[in-house]
Amino acid sequence: MSRVAVILVAAGDGTRLGQGIAKALVKIQGRTLLEHALNRILKVTNLSQIVVASHENHVAEFAEVGNQVIGNLVKVDYTPGGSSRQGSIYNALQKVSADTDIVLVHDAARCFAPSELFDRVSQAVSEYGFGVVPVLPIADTIKQVERDVVLATVDRENLRSAQTPQGFRFIELFENYQKATEDFTDDAALMQSFGEVIHSVPGDDLAFKITHPEDLVYAGTLVKSQRTGIGTDVHRFSADQSKPLYLGSIVWENEVGLDGHSDGDALSHAIVDALLAAAGLGDIGTVFGTDDKQYAGANGRVFLEGALAKIAENGWSVVNVSAQIIGNRPKVSPMRERVEKALTEIIGAPVSIGATTTDGLGFLGNSEGVAAVATALIESRL
Repeated sequence: MSRVAVILVAAGDGTRLGQGIAKALVKIQGRTLLEHALNRILKVTNLSQIVVASHENHVAEFAEVGNQVIGNLVKVDYTPGGSSRQGSIYNALQKVSADTDIVLVHDAARCFAPSELFDRVSQAVSEYGFGVVPVLPIADTIKQVERDVVLATVDRENLRSAQTPQGFRFIELFENYQKATEDFTDDAALMQSFGEVIHSVPGDDLAFKITHPEDLVYAGTLVKSQRTGIGTDVHRFSADQSKPLYLGSIVWENEVGLDGHSDGDALSHAIVDALLAAAGLGDIGTVFGTDDKQYAGANGRVFLEGALAKIAENGWSVVNVSAQIIGNRPKVSPMRERVEKALTEIIGAPVSIGATTTDGLGFLGNSEGVAAVATALIESRL
């Protein structure tokens, strides 16, 4: 299994965009280009590291914004950009872990490039062993112009426009960057200058580059809306001391389970309710029923995947989920990272888990059961 690192080039000052701030910090529908890009990168298959080449005057700010999205989901490093795009990438390459197999170099200005495009490039690098560039055919007639005089019409049959991410074997890219003495417009051109073979794969219209103010207007039409939902669930501890405890779809060892028609996973069920509520699709009882025999003893993953399929059918994807477990037991801190990892893998978006007690009040304070509260943020899919 190849270890994949993504270098996100986000060092541009955004002069042509005309917003007066670093380009990656410009917001579209309330979220920065950096956030939009990172949310898609987090879904890349076999992702082991992200390195953000940040605007040299805003490294701390980039890290603050980025860490809110990434949390502890994957290793992330931030480095100042260089005086050119090539310099920024060279700085980032020095932060990439030595055991990385494939590195994908991506521009934050192409912040809506879907994770499927990253995977397509990465898979092609694994298959061919060469550099890979996503490309799109050119629709317009191409003219060669000198000043205002049209010299010729160029045959566009074999012409393509290049996009990012561009993918390479990490060691080869790093070694060639160390040897480079010229400045190139993209990584593929640099690699070709050393005789490397470059393959192409189909690009994606969503990987367009945000450069001018009108690009922001178009981008704003893609992120049509975001919605939030809240969900709660409560289950009492089982009298059967041998019943395993499931919270967040995984077993908590040496803990007594919760009663319920399914596995009593209050955490997963609360998240399901939050997802369905955000999409306006009702609740877990409405969608799955309360006593359907096919769900007897079912793991929380079944309901999570079912809810995700429902919201996807209605044009929504998950941005993030936050949940809190309420009760005296079990102790959450030893399991937090495992639960967050398991739920993040199922949901395909960052999940954060917290915990609290009721200061001895009520059935939760008497250790009779567990409650969970969850919120979900979803957005209309691009």
